[in-house]
Formats: sequence, structure tokens, C-alpha cells
Amino acid sequence: MNLVIDIGNSKIKVAVFELDRIIITTICEEFNFLHELKKIFSEYTITRSIVSSVKGIREEYLEEFQKLPLLLTLNTTTKLPFKNLYTTPSTLGNDRIALAAAAVCSYPSKNSLVIDAGTCITYDFINSKNEYLGGAISPGIDMRYKSLHEYTEKLPLLSKKEEFNTVGTSTSASIHSGIINGIICEIEGVIAQYEEDFGDLTIVLTGGDTKFLSKQLKNSIFANQNFLLQGLNKILTFNNQ
Repeated sequence: MNLVIDIGNSKIKVAVFELDRIIITTICEEFNFLHELKKIFSEYTITRSIVSSVKGIREEYLEEFQKLPLLLTLNTTTKLPFKNLYTTPSTLGNDRIALAAAAVCSYPSKNSLVIDAGTCITYDFINSKNEYLGGAISPGIDMRYKSLHEYTEKLPLLSKKEEFNTVGTSTSASIHSGIINGIICEIEGVIAQYEEDFGDLTIVLTGGDTKFLSKQLKNSIFANQNFLLQGLNKILTFNNQ
């Protein structure tokens, strides 16, 4: 079985795969990550492992990772199942690399746009030649709420709300409209631009806000919260062929 560890900006996701099938997934806070990791090893026989992080890895994690079987640490030198045409490959985040791998393996020879709605909203485009071209990065939902509160004196800190009016009739309603409606218009606008430039397009929505945004968007998309984990598993398998 394969162990996949994704250290994100705010959470740590861990999954166990048997071939391409997810057996278990768990989302950890940093304080209980090692406990959850030991629990997984007590319940499953792990034969290969991959670790991906978008930030520096804590020292105590590194010590534990040295015990992982056949560990692959994702970095800029890792062999990938696609051609990376990003002009600054050394700055490309591991999360975006994993998403590109998932797109190529799930939708080979198709133009694919992967939208990851997490701490940031990232857009990653892979063309029908299985070439990664790049994309875009913008603030995520929570980041937008926090920025309005932290960079003004009087605007309150709110949490995302599914129901909102386009015309906000109060300050709180105006914030909800500006952020949620703004993100929906942004995503649908980006999709329209890519469709205009590249024609037929497969669209995947993933990340922590997948369920929230998939209810709001009008476009035909594939919603898959585990897409990044699946991409890491594909990279691990690709490097052990």
C-alpha cells in the first residue's frame, strides 16, 4: 500500500492507497499529525511513501519521515508524468505539480484546467499534449475575508456564507456579496478565457472549498476533493515503474 502525505499551508492530509483506490484519508492539524501517522502504520502495511510540502517541514516530522518505507520526497528534480514548460520550474509549488500529474493521468491528451480552492485559489492548465503551461494564483475565500478585516478599521471579520444577495443591503451583506460573488465571477471568467483560447476544456475543482463553490458555479465541472492526493499517488507510482 502507498502512503501519501500532503503538508499544506493550513492542514496536513494523509491518505493510504491500494493501487489507485483510496483506502482511507484523514485531515490533521499539526499538533496531532504524528499521532495519526503512527495510528495508520498500526493498521495498514505500508510499502511505499511520498511526502509533499508547500512550506518548510518541521524537524520532528523529518525524523519520523526517515522511518517511512521507500520514501519519495517531491521536489523540483522528481520525475513527472508530464512535460513541465513553466518558465521558473524551481518556484512551482508541489501542490500544483501534484494537481498537474492528476490531470494528466485522469484525463490524458485533453486540455485540462484544475482549480484548487484552498488557502489560495490556483489555476493550473495542462494541454492536450500533456504539457504543463502554468496558470494563476489568487487569494482564497478565507484570505479575502481576513484581508478586509485586517486592512480596515471598521469592517468585521466574517465567515463564508452560502446564501447571499448580489446587492448587499448592509455592511455584512456587502462583504459576503463582494467576496463570494467576486470569486464566482472570477472563476467563471477564467474558465471562459481558457475556453476561448483552447477550445474544449476539462475542468476540475478541488481543495477545501470544493463543496462550497461547486454549489455556486454554473459551469460543468468535475468536483474532486482528493485530486491532489491522487496526483501524489500517481507520481509515486510513476517513479516506481
